[in-house]
Amino acid sequence: MKIAVFASGNGSNFEAIANQISAENNEAELVLLFCDRKQAFVIERSRQLGIPSYSFSPADFTSKTEYEEAILALLQENQIELIVLAGYMRLIGTTLLMAYQQKILNIHPALLPDFPGLHGIRDAFEAQVSQTGVTIHLVDDGVDTGPIIAQEAVSLEVGETLESLERKIHQVEHRLYPIVIQQFIEELEMSKN
Repeated sequence: MKIAVFASGNGSNFEAIANQISAENNEAELVLLFCDRKQAFVIERSRQLGIPSYSFSPADFTSKTEYEEAILALLQENQIELIVLAGYMRLIGTTLLMAYQQKILNIHPALLPDFPGLHGIRDAFEAQVSQTGVTIHLVDDGVDTGPIIAQEAVSLEVGETLESLERKIHQVEHRLYPIVIQQFIEELEMSKN
C-alpha cells in the first residue's frame, strides 16, 4: 500500500514511521512526504532517508480548494492509497476528505476527546490531569473528532515538567504510530479480499 506522510515541522514522527516501514519490509511503501512549510526540518529528514518530499505553500493558491486540488493531483500521480498525518498543522478540507474517505490517519498528543487542537500536551499539563496520552484516529471534517483507532495513556508524575511530559508523549507516539499504521494497512488489505 502506497503511503504519503503529511508533516509541518520537525518530523520525528515521520522518521519513526519511515524507519519502521523500512525495517518491516511489509505491505507498506512510504512513497512521499508532503510538507506545507518549505523551511520545515522534516524536509531535511526526508532527504536523509531518501524519500521524495514536496512542499506547496497555501499562500501560492487562491483558495483552500485549489491548494488541495494540487495536493490531490500529486497524490494521484504517485498512486497514494493512504495519507498519514504526522504533525501536519492544517485542517484537511473537503477535497482530500472526499478523495480519501476513511483513509487519512492522524496522531494527537492527548487522550481524545479531551484536549483537542494544537496544544494537547500543554493543555493536559496545565489542567493537572493524572494522565494524558496519545490518540490515533481517522480524520473527519472536525478538529480531532474522527473515529478513534488506538489510544495509550501516559501518567503525569509528581514533579512532572511540561518538557518531561512532552518527551514521554513523543516516545509513545514514535512507538505506537508505526504499529497502528501497519495494523490499519493489514485491515484494509484484508477488506479488499
